[in-house]
Amino acid sequence: MGGRHDLPAGADDTLRVLDRCRALTRPALEEAIGRLHPWVGEMAAYSFGWCEVGGAPAAASGGKGVRQALAVLGAEAAGAPGRAGVTAAVAVELVHTFSLLHDDIMDGDTDRRRRPAVWKAYGTGPAVLAGDALFALAVETLAAQPGGGGAVRTLSAALGDLVRGQADDLLFADRPWTGPERVRTEEYRAMAEHKTGALLGCAAALGAVLGGAGPETAGALDRVGRHLGIAFQIVDDVLGIWGDPAVTGKPVHGDLRERKKTFPVLVALGSPAGDRIAALLESGDAPRAAALIEEAGGRSTAMAEARRHITAVETALAGVPLAAAPADELRSLLGHLLRREV
Repeated sequence: MGGRHDLPAGADDTLRVLDRCRALTRPALEEAIGRLHPWVGEMAAYSFGWCEVGGAPAAASGGKGVRQALAVLGAEAAGAPGRAGVTAAVAVELVHTFSLLHDDIMDGDTDRRRRPAVWKAYGTGPAVLAGDALFALAVETLAAQPGGGGAVRTLSAALGDLVRGQADDLLFADRPWTGPERVRTEEYRAMAEHKTGALLGCAAALGAVLGGAGPETAGALDRVGRHLGIAFQIVDDVLGIWGDPAVTGKPVHGDLRERKKTFPVLVALGSPAGDRIAALLESGDAPRAAALIEEAGGRSTAMAEARRHITAVETALAGVPLAAAPADELRSLLGHLLRREV
């Protein structure tokens, strides 16, 4: 990731929005984590980048806090103070972190944010336990709100979608590159919406609801998050093949070497060059596969698809009355996330 000194114009404003929303949410998040069993709470704090193994304070990055920002901005866009969205921000952040703890175990990922994943640092069983605790804490936090039953149902529906998307993603790995059983791009879109978009949409919608917004506004913000999730995932796929390792932190052609069925790959596999690309992927020849995928339109089609979902985000935002300043901050945040400049 680039440092703040090399960010393009406008990125500093986005960083300030993220910092402001994290600062607003952090005390409530710490208070919630403080209600956990001390050992489980330490694992949670480690996952947020607040401490090292053993509890010593840490300087590690705990992530951007995108979902926190969406919840706070959702409340502000509905005309309420940002603090009205804090409970939504805490609940969604807890569920997001729970999902990361379990995802790292399922995927065998040993590192997260440039240090050992929780399961590597504490053990698999403890990491599962910590994830379970975070999910329970999220439900408890929302249920304590006035009208919390509806908020819990919204969060539970998003979590159901997240699980559905994760299941599809895991099953994609076992399907063939070509032939009638291959993964189609429309299946990929549904997976990305569920796995990535559902919780983003839930954050913005829940923040708006707790800020007093009606169903139409909440629904529009949920659609914003879902389209963002698809676009975000597709841009991530492009970076996973052609991104600068100095920026992405991943090796060049990394997703091809891991044989991931990403959107550019699926597009190219559906082209006349599909069989040749599949053979290169099977042989492990990532550089030639990357060149042929690009030649077959995988990269350009993927970016066009991402732009289509960005347009859908703008349409959804324009379709409901939102407070101007937070709506502009929301647009700025979404734009920078998709360009990977924060």
